[in-house]
Amino acid sequence: MPEGPSIILVKEATAKFVGKKVIAVDGNSKIDQNRFLNKKIIEFKSWGKHFLICFDGFTLKVHFLMFGSYTIDEKKPDRNIRLHLKFKNGEINLYACSVKYLEGDINEHYDWSSDVMNAHWDREKAKAKLKEIPELLICDALLDQDIFAGVGNIIKNEILYRVRLHPESMTGKIPKVKLNKLIDETRIYSFQFLDWKKAHELKKHWLAHTKKECLRCNLPIIKKQTGVKKRRSFICANCQVLYT
Repeated sequence: MPEGPSIILVKEATAKFVGKKVIAVDGNSKIDQNRFLNKKIIEFKSWGKHFLICFDGFTLKVHFLMFGSYTIDEKKPDRNIRLHLKFKNGEINLYACSVKYLEGDINEHYDWSSDVMNAHWDREKAKAKLKEIPELLICDALLDQDIFAGVGNIIKNEILYRVRLHPESMTGKIPKVKLNKLIDETRIYSFQFLDWKKAHELKKHWLAHTKKECLRCNLPIIKKQTGVKKRRSFICANCQVLYT
């Protein structure tokens, strides 16, 4: 599933279509495709893992789910297109994704302050939300999009390793200094993720995700499904402290 930084890349790749009119539409999506035919795109936005195509009065919300993808000005052979948007200066093709309409002002649908990559990100609001869920495991809290929109499993694993925090720690038991560092790291690492993704070298910088040995301790890293979401965690039981 694409994480927040990858959606930023989609927004940047499609920027040339802002202000352009959709002159043809196709695909196997069941939404009313004629609705945006001959309509101009007002803006592209992102919120967490959502790619937003904004028209006058409504928005198309695209969620790439687990295996979604896109192409610009080309088509993938032997792949069914979920939604094809044609413009005079090119085309957007979306695959294996969810596409839904959001009515009215897009700002009424999203809290931009919960998106870790948004200019309006509010760390204090994130801290307050964490205080409301003291018994939730931190691995689940990090993946809660209402708190950390854009954080996915890779970012979760890398952040927890960097701050030396065990994913099965109870949120309310984590020391304040450690929790503050965790919150700050969500934004810092997300932008590093974006830079490395642009340079096509993301995996080279992974310290914990998919790794077999701790770089600090030279001990085996444990691979385990953690939390309510049962997502993969990569843990050094020696240096990632468990707070329960």
